[in-house]
Amino acid sequence: MGLALARSAPSVLTIDDPRWLPFLASQPDATVFHHPAWAHLLEEAYGHRTQLLVETSGDDIVAGLPLAGIQGRFSERRFVSLPFTDHCPPIATTPSMLAQLTADLLRWKEAVGVRKVIVHGALSPAPGVHLATRAVQHLLDLGDSRHVFDAVNSSVRRAIRKADREGVEAGISRSPADLGTFYELHTQTRRRLGLPVQPRRFFEALWKQVVVPGLGFVVFAYRRDQPIAAGLFLAWNRNLIYKFGASDQRYWELRPNNLVMWTAIDWACRQGYRRLDFGRTELDNQGLRDFKRRWGSIEVPLIYSRIGPASAASLPRAPMWAVGKVIRSSPAIVCRAVGELVYGRMLGSVA
Repeated sequence: MGLALARSAPSVLTIDDPRWLPFLASQPDATVFHHPAWAHLLEEAYGHRTQLLVETSGDDIVAGLPLAGIQGRFSERRFVSLPFTDHCPPIATTPSMLAQLTADLLRWKEAVGVRKVIVHGALSPAPGVHLATRAVQHLLDLGDSRHVFDAVNSSVRRAIRKADREGVEAGISRSPADLGTFYELHTQTRRRLGLPVQPRRFFEALWKQVVVPGLGFVVFAYRRDQPIAAGLFLAWNRNLIYKFGASDQRYWELRPNNLVMWTAIDWACRQGYRRLDFGRTELDNQGLRDFKRRWGSIEVPLIYSRIGPASAASLPRAPMWAVGKVIRSSPAIVCRAVGELVYGRMLGSVA
């Protein structure tokens, strides 16, 4: 009997099941966020263990979703696919397999006795599944780097050329020795924005599980040996993801951020990658949305799925503004301490 006619069956597997990675490699929409390495990162940094809910046909996986169990200090246990990912949708060979996976996820949730499952992607529409546009993502089709460069907005091309004229140089690194340099730049950036920063142990695990093994890299921009900007990219299965950016605002006029992005795009084109995902952008962040669109990317809704009661309301703008003001006006250690509380202890809506 052919695969399309075979009856699928749900299974719960470990993230290291030998069938999972080959299945992902055969699916063009699978990214590093689905890769076992991301699950190992979550477990090493925060103790969150990931399992797989899959549909099988014979010995073959035909649909699957990684799920991490989360127990926040001040919140009830829930499952998330997956924490600290912008987009981690279920992967399925056909729409019917996605529908079957969705139905089995609903039954599995009741069987394990949790009230809430959050998926950073779209499940099939079904009673009990709540779909919502939480943000937008920007996708750029890759190919010949010359054609990609010619298609970007003229202001972006001028910025890249200015960085080159000003002596800014960019290069790719996967060295553990550069972790500290990136983390300092990243902390500086988060503090400037009034946002907490992930604990350093998260980035140590990220380097160990993802960057060093070749599933990601950092592009650094330098001016006279001084690191002035950086971007951390995830790279696997011909999908490139822009995950973290960092820069020293004293050098913005040199346009190092544009050179960082172009260096990653050029690398991906030369390596045969098919798409760049610029990552999640909040709906009200018009400046960042405009920046990403200028690269020729297509903006699409970022749809998340929830099974269970309504999510807790976000903190009111006034307290969020107050926290941001404290972070911006305090030493970097405050930015790190708030990050330890939010990411390492509470793990609320950030997951």
